[in-house]
Amino acid sequence: MNSSMTVNRPVKYPAPSQWGGFTRPRPAQPAAKWLPTLARRIGVFVMLGVLAIGRLAAAENTFIEQRDVTYAQQGDESLRCDLYVPAGDGPFPGVLVVHGGAWMSGNKGQMARTAASLAEHGYTACSIDYRLAPKYLFPAQIDDCKAAVRWLRSHAKDYKIDPERLGGYGYSAGGQLVALLGVTDRKDGLEGLDTAAESPSTRLQCIVAGGAPCDFRSLPADSGRLAYWLGGNRAEKPLLYQQASALHFVSADDPPSFFFHGEEDRLVPLASPRIMVEQLTASRVPATLHAIPNAGHIETFFNVDARTAAIAFLDKYLQPSKTGATSNQ
Repeated sequence: MNSSMTVNRPVKYPAPSQWGGFTRPRPAQPAAKWLPTLARRIGVFVMLGVLAIGRLAAAENTFIEQRDVTYAQQGDESLRCDLYVPAGDGPFPGVLVVHGGAWMSGNKGQMARTAASLAEHGYTACSIDYRLAPKYLFPAQIDDCKAAVRWLRSHAKDYKIDPERLGGYGYSAGGQLVALLGVTDRKDGLEGLDTAAESPSTRLQCIVAGGAPCDFRSLPADSGRLAYWLGGNRAEKPLLYQQASALHFVSADDPPSFFFHGEEDRLVPLASPRIMVEQLTASRVPATLHAIPNAGHIETFFNVDARTAAIAFLDKYLQPSKTGATSNQ
């Protein structure tokens, strides 16, 4: 298996405690003191994502959109998705699209432009809502993503999907979830409580993760910054911090992986996906890091060149006949 690693610029590694998911960790403090700042950032992110939906009118009937389709029922929660199905007979590769928002905010509409772009390039895209913290703690979010993958495989004929060619595309918290989807399977204990052994596989054949925190195991043990999502600090919940860390699960059978990240990201440092790509490459998994100069966390989400490069990567492994490439997996 060939592997590749592409990085625009060398970046000095911060200390391990600085890239476990957020820069410059602070002593544990009440959520009320820092969540408003994070929420404001997320609010801008959501607003810009919603504005992007207006661009979909330019699609010129290259795909059909189906909104608010229920893909799972989790207790009292009906989880819904929007599907973007290309015109034509298919079957097409499918891509699960996962929004960001620090696991506590956001919705499937944020990823409308990304999903539409995927459909325009010959993918059935499925943009999902999932249960949010603090009402629902981890692993609820990855449980929902796994449920969505099973649903896509079970309904492949309905949406012209080739169930053997499924990818994932996520940004920020969604990037973390897609990266975790890529490196875990039944043996890792993150399939959901009621998953039967005969259920469709949740393995993906290719993933794209932007702005993604990949490892929470080095956060200060007494930091409560992620307690709203992980249920406590790392000293109290070491297993959950480990299970949320995609880097922990890297192995040679993982799918080709594309990470894109802003070099000026102050929320999730570039070193996080860089080390993930290094570990994947060491395991002989095709992995690329696309670093964007002078871009922060929000700017990177809207970077057209990054999205173009990401779709080209998906094409290489999910539509090899389109690119003339030969997939290794």
